[in-house]
Amino acid sequence: MHKNIGFIGIGLMGLPMAKNLLKAGYNLKAFNRTKSKAEPLKEYGAKITNTIQDLVKECDIVITMLTEDVSVDDVMNSSDFLENLKSKATVIDMSSVKPSTATKHGNNLKIKNINYLDAPVSGGTNGAEEASLAIMVGGDQKVFDNAFDVLKTMGNPTLVGPVGSGQVSKLANQIIVGLTIGAVAEAITLCEKAGADPNKMIKALSGGWADSKILQTHGKRMIEKDFTPKGRTYTHLKDMNNILDCANSYNTHLPISNLVKEMYKTLVENGHGETDHSSLYKEIERLNKK
Repeated sequence: MHKNIGFIGIGLMGLPMAKNLLKAGYNLKAFNRTKSKAEPLKEYGAKITNTIQDLVKECDIVITMLTEDVSVDDVMNSSDFLENLKSKATVIDMSSVKPSTATKHGNNLKIKNINYLDAPVSGGTNGAEEASLAIMVGGDQKVFDNAFDVLKTMGNPTLVGPVGSGQVSKLANQIIVGLTIGAVAEAITLCEKAGADPNKMIKALSGGWADSKILQTHGKRMIEKDFTPKGRTYTHLKDMNNILDCANSYNTHLPISNLVKEMYKTLVENGHGETDHSSLYKEIERLNKK
C-alpha cells in the first residue's frame, strides 16, 4: 500500500473519492483553494494543507480532481507543484480535460522523472460515494499496475492506452451520456404531450433495448422536475466543447454532438449552468412553448 497520497480538488466528486481512500487506510493530505470544503475530511484522518507545496512533499501519489483545463494547468505548471514532487512519484489527473492537455502534462512530468496517468471518471456523485466509478486510464502499463489498488479504492479502473487515451474515452462517454439525456428528455416530453404516463413508460421500457441508467435516474429527475446538481450543466457543456475540439483535430464530423452542444449552450445562457445536466429537459420544454 502506498503510504502517502495527496489529493488536490475537494469538490462534489473529490470529497467522496478522498473519503474512500481514507476509509481504506491510506494516509492522505488534501488541498482545496477554498479550504473549508476540505475540512470534513479531518474526521476521517486527513491532514488539510495550506499550500500545494506542503501537500506534494513526500507523497507517493498525487491525485488532482479539478473542474477544467485551466485549473489543471494552474496547478501542474506551478513551481510549488513541479519543484516539490518526489522523484518517481505518480501524478494521477482524474479531472476531465482535453486529451492534448493530458499529453502535455504527461510529457512535462516525464522529463522530471515523474510518472503520470490521466484517469477521468464517470458515475457522478453517487458513483463517487459508492466507490463504483468507471475510471478510464491512459498511461504506461507498469505505472497503472502500481497505482491499481489506489484507483480500485475509488471504482473500476481500466487501462485504455497511452497517456491521453483516458481523456479520449471520457469524451466518448460524454457523447453517449449527453445524447442519451437528450433522447430521454424528448421521450418524456412526447409522453407528456400525448397523454401517456412517463413513469409507466419508463417501467415498460425497463429491461429492453432502450433501458439505461440515464433513463432510470435522469428520467425520474425530469419527471419530478428535480435538477439538484449531481453533474452540472456547465461542466457537460465544457465536455461537449472538448469533444468537438478533439473531433476537429482529427477532421471528424460529429453532427449530433454539435446539436446537443448548442442546446447545452443555450441552457447555460438562460441561467441553468449550475443545475444538473438532466435539465436539458428544460431546453426541450422551452422549444415546445414556442
